[in-house]
Amino acid sequence: MSKKKLYWVCQLAGWFVYVLLNLLFFVLQNPIDLSDLLIYTAWVPLGIGITHLFRTVFIWLHIMQLKLYIQIPLVIIGSFVNATLFYFGQYLLELVIHHASSQIVFIDSIANIINYAFVFFFWSLAYFSYHFLINYTQAEMESLRWQANIKEIELNKLKSQLNPHFMFNSMNSIRALVDENPSKAKEAITQLSNILRNTLMMEKNKVIPFQEELSIVNDYLNLEKVRFEERLNFKMNISSAAYAFSVPPLLIQTLVENGIKHGISKLTKGGEILIDASVENGLLQIVIKNTGSYDESHVSETGFGLKNSKDRLQYVFGESADISIRNGENNFVITELRFPKYSSI
Repeated sequence: MSKKKLYWVCQLAGWFVYVLLNLLFFVLQNPIDLSDLLIYTAWVPLGIGITHLFRTVFIWLHIMQLKLYIQIPLVIIGSFVNATLFYFGQYLLELVIHHASSQIVFIDSIANIINYAFVFFFWSLAYFSYHFLINYTQAEMESLRWQANIKEIELNKLKSQLNPHFMFNSMNSIRALVDENPSKAKEAITQLSNILRNTLMMEKNKVIPFQEELSIVNDYLNLEKVRFEERLNFKMNISSAAYAFSVPPLLIQTLVENGIKHGISKLTKGGEILIDASVENGLLQIVIKNTGSYDESHVSETGFGLKNSKDRLQYVFGESADISIRNGENNFVITELRFPKYSSI
């Protein structure tokens, strides 16, 4: 039902019920004739006309956009004005229908106007409360849309940071192969083209299937394997349940790249990259181990990859996502991620 239709339905129903109750009390105390019935029936359009005029004036003066401490006195004053109009409207109906004038008693008139003022005040209270709730709901929705747009902008910003960073490292790996081993260079170019193709396709996606992310990681590690040769070894141990999850694009690749750049590449003998993925308590748990050491006093050295990943996890999964990095046994740095299945709701 539209707001306009709802307004008129409530107007008719509300005034009809009010008049019906007044007529019932009148019948219990007095005999009723056709003229009395006509007068009470005329109350309905009279009340609707006065309240609709009151509403029109308030909208025209933009009263509902004022502060609450200004609105309340205006509503009280308006209720008394409406009550006065309603009282004298009744008086005119008496004159027209009964064809007789009755003397206005000041005290009785004031008492009736006060009683009617309560009626119009409750009408105003119901009307303004409804619009307050509607406006509050719309403001909340606008706020949520604004927050969603901000998150979308931030995610796009993070993605734009990832692509140049990834490209720079990959092209360096291929450049080293061009003269030394052309066949391997061709293979590396094919792997890079696969990564770029997937990257272009996922540009508009917040998340991609975990299996696609692993395919990118595998191509990336093979590219790095060409550069580091026997100095780099990698292994993946993936649970079948993990493939039901989705991850932000290039998230795992960024962390693997971070481990190679700040860990293995600094070691003369190189090292290993181990990737484990399993599902625990409904959360996908990914453990990335790389040879090296993590110096917590110089976090800025690994700032880009880790901070970027933390931001993206928070934007996509909220508080339920977690990422941590620490030194483990056997000269390994351990990066752990936990996050639930992605929901677009």
